[in-house]
Amino acid sequence: MKLKQFALTALALAISGAAFAADYDLKFGMVAGTSSNEYKAAEFFAKEVKDKSAGKIEISIYPAAQLGDDRVMLKQLKDGALDFTFSESARFQIFYPEAEIFALPYMIPNFDTAKKALFDTKFGQGLLSKIDKELNMKVIGIAYNGTRQTTSNRPINSIADMKGLKLRVPNAATNLAFAKYVGAAPTPMAFSEVYLALQTHSVDGQENPLPTIQAQKFYEVQKYLALTNHILNDQLYLISNETLNDLPEDLQKIVKESAAKAAEYHTKLFMDDETKLIEFFKEKKVTVTQPDLKPFKAALQPYYDDYVKRTGDAGKKAMEEFSKLSQ
Repeated sequence: MKLKQFALTALALAISGAAFAADYDLKFGMVAGTSSNEYKAAEFFAKEVKDKSAGKIEISIYPAAQLGDDRVMLKQLKDGALDFTFSESARFQIFYPEAEIFALPYMIPNFDTAKKALFDTKFGQGLLSKIDKELNMKVIGIAYNGTRQTTSNRPINSIADMKGLKLRVPNAATNLAFAKYVGAAPTPMAFSEVYLALQTHSVDGQENPLPTIQAQKFYEVQKYLALTNHILNDQLYLISNETLNDLPEDLQKIVKESAAKAAEYHTKLFMDDETKLIEFFKEKKVTVTQPDLKPFKAALQPYYDDYVKRTGDAGKKAMEEFSKLSQ
């Protein structure tokens, strides 16, 4: 009798579970790890979608590059093998070289300008159209993802103090250009090696957004922070067109609205962090300086010229439009 009752209970639970199973099980891949603001925002997005869809959509998050690096995940989105991922606007330069403009040092001074550059310029609208029609994915949200600053083992009060500074940068053209044109000695290095390199003075400094500087505890081995504000990072919320088209219109709307809301939360996390972190670093006995950035931007002009030369008419038009945004 007890065995029969147990079997009936198990059957009831199975039926109950099936009744609440999601109609759509979707995957969100990302490079950042579980302690990041990006992960918090992705969790917010997944919960918002689940709640607003009454459980019809369930989103599983795969952080820390479990599904591959950003290039791999963009390809998975293009092929319809992945549903969601993050990417910076500038990352699309791997498909369209002129998109590098989004990461040119000092080209985009703030997040409002970043949004206008993507959505309100002919260049940005053209890029969105190509992402949609040629890469089979859509941008459904844009968030602020921090601005890169410089830590060092000596104070940086002006561009003159950058001269000869062995600055660790990622092996990316725009970061290398920043270091080179302001007079530093660019030193590409794997991110995992940076703390020890700073500690042993193999390099004199590094550049990253403030939340990254805190998370990696670079303040333990670098006692100077210069607010160089050289590259603003955005973060796009991307969905595969195959995924979006598979959803009925009401659920498409929920996904888009949830992405917009998550992007706002994402932006707030980074902006709140940046406001608090200046004080945090000061409490850790880090000297914070604010050098005049006009000479920094002026020093990058040769790189702007090189960008136009490399990207031709498309780059020239983008530069004209973007320059007007920050005037």
